[in-house]
Amino acid sequence: MMSAENALHEQRAKPSAFQLTIRPDNIGVITIDVPGDKVNTLKAEFVEQVNDVLIRAQQHTALEGLVIVSGKPDSFIAGADITMIAACTSAKEAETLAKKGQSTLAQIAAFPVPVVAAIHGACLGGGLELALACHGRVCSLDDKTALGLPEVQLGLLPGSGGTQRLPRLVGAAKALDMILTGKHIRARQALRMGLVDDAVPQSILLQTAIERVKQGWKHQRELPWQDRLLNGPLGRNLLFSIVRKKTLAKTHGNYPAAERIIQVVRTGLDHGSASGYEAEARAFGELAMTPQSAALRSLFFASTALKKERGGNAKPHALHRVGILGGGLMGGGIACVTATRGGLPVRIKDINETGINHALKYSWDVLGKRVRSKRMRPAERQKQMMLISGSTDYTGFEQVDIVVEAVFEDLALKQKMVAEVEANCAPHTVFASNTSSLPIGHIAEKAQRPQQVIGLHYFSPVDKMPLVEVIPHAGTSEETIATTVALAHKQGKTAIVVGDSAGFYVNRILAPYINEAARCLLEGEPMESLDKALVDFGFPVGPITLLDEVGIDVGTKIIPVLVEALGPRFAAPAAFDAVLKDGRKGRKNGRGFYLYPSEGQQRQRRKRADTSLYTLLGVTPKAHMLPATVAQRCVMMMLNEAARCLDEGVIRSARDGDIGAVFGIGFPPFLGGPFRYMDELGAEKVVKTLEYLRQQHGEHFAPCERLQRMAQQGERFYPLGS
Repeated sequence: MMSAENALHEQRAKPSAFQLTIRPDNIGVITIDVPGDKVNTLKAEFVEQVNDVLIRAQQHTALEGLVIVSGKPDSFIAGADITMIAACTSAKEAETLAKKGQSTLAQIAAFPVPVVAAIHGACLGGGLELALACHGRVCSLDDKTALGLPEVQLGLLPGSGGTQRLPRLVGAAKALDMILTGKHIRARQALRMGLVDDAVPQSILLQTAIERVKQGWKHQRELPWQDRLLNGPLGRNLLFSIVRKKTLAKTHGNYPAAERIIQVVRTGLDHGSASGYEAEARAFGELAMTPQSAALRSLFFASTALKKERGGNAKPHALHRVGILGGGLMGGGIACVTATRGGLPVRIKDINETGINHALKYSWDVLGKRVRSKRMRPAERQKQMMLISGSTDYTGFEQVDIVVEAVFEDLALKQKMVAEVEANCAPHTVFASNTSSLPIGHIAEKAQRPQQVIGLHYFSPVDKMPLVEVIPHAGTSEETIATTVALAHKQGKTAIVVGDSAGFYVNRILAPYINEAARCLLEGEPMESLDKALVDFGFPVGPITLLDEVGIDVGTKIIPVLVEALGPRFAAPAAFDAVLKDGRKGRKNGRGFYLYPSEGQQRQRRKRADTSLYTLLGVTPKAHMLPATVAQRCVMMMLNEAARCLDEGVIRSARDGDIGAVFGIGFPPFLGGPFRYMDELGAEKVVKTLEYLRQQHGEHFAPCERLQRMAQQGERFYPLGS
């Protein structure tokens, strides 16, 4: 075994992530460059390294100040290493971890000469907390520069002083908004709100920071009078009352970190920084041990791992240009993310100029929002728009590496598109179909190169939904899978590879969930009550609203495919045929289960339940079910189907199933996904609940064989402690 002395020697022998250089003008530059990592993340062993570098700096008696800069090309510090939290076995351990971070950054804050952070790229979590501990901050105007405290997205709060320093710097209102949402702040916005002292081109970032040090100590800028009022005793009560009410309305009590953030920030303002730091460390330790944080961290690790995977063993083909077939809502969205996030030239083909213009307008509108919010310059919008072009024929398609087809859900039409692409594109071109229901093997049946045909299922709206399903058929090559996954990654998407079976994965687990909500509606439960029950459970929208958003017509096309392939348990209630026959499609035509205001209706801005639909369905609405009962019926149907999908190989792992459900349909993230949730409940309890519901409501609740076997043998989807 290694002795303690040898272990200490080995730790000291490791190269430090903090390198100090003293310039001739007596300004010290501390460069952070974590060896072997693409980005800087703060680790537990850095406590000693920071202490050492600050001691060495102070040994220079003529030292006038320090600048802290990153040695990485495109990031400052991306946050803290989250694996440190996973290693903690108790709240006390996690609290100690937070206190070490606080103590380390307190050394920077108390340094006897000015310390300025020169920020370029991601400055998030612990990275921003380090910058807040400095006496000044300068950031680059580069689009890659983003500042934020995203810990709430992991069920945590900033644990190294962020909850205390940020409110005093930018005001309690802006600080709470940043910490409770985890939002990223761009350079110009950071400058306006006082988060940084200057924002300059990257080429002069270091020199600007050095000049700021040379100016000596500067008084912290005075907050605007509105922020001073809200930070004061009178305004504080009103502010925290409003924030708490809004937060509860959004979280429904499912995210304990949000409430603790509010408490800790207020403690610091009411009782002083010392009490605030103590409350922050204690809250960090307790939150780190919550099941919500464990679930959210598992999702983070899973999505991070997926982004590094190719989908198989083969290498992807290089991607230089992308073709899109169809300029509708989906085609326009796919073109937008390909050009604006992937930086790839896109060629759109549609049967007429109107479709092409519609697709171009989609990207213009998305980028326009960024311009209006000052997150993008008009010149940059123009540059990105120039990547998108269109044609009513295949001109320019001879150079594309992958074609994404987004035409109507018609098998003959899609097979025709395959033939046309093979005739007009290069021999290596991949054909990816954005179908939501048609088997990929059928689409490839008549292809000359079936190994290059694959499914690539996006979710609407494409620019907002993070998931794509990659669906190879039996004859799809490994190279095609890898190339398609590579495109998804360039588009900023999280990709899961799923089997070519009816409904794929996401729609397959969604259909029984929505069908059960439909049965509850036919039993007389009002649609608003149904939606509220599932929103309170943790979904972003309820099942009835979701069906309106997806499109009732789209849903009715998927259900018959599922019934034909998988049996009557997928059949929607027969009474629902009347809804579609009544011309109701959902939000897209303003009439679904809800009525939606047209653009010209200024007074009626919110959707409202269409009570005439109850007459159409022959039901008398009356809230009579407990919200927990509604949620249990709908969610148990989804869990049961998810387990079947894993058993049948539709998904490759429980991890992929959790990512697909959370990122694809908004399964409550704080539960970690269907499989994490079933592990939390225990397979035995899941089976007992399904058996009870089976007796009460019908055979469609029968637990699948996989769950029954797991219940009998005491098995889990994930290893205990993972």
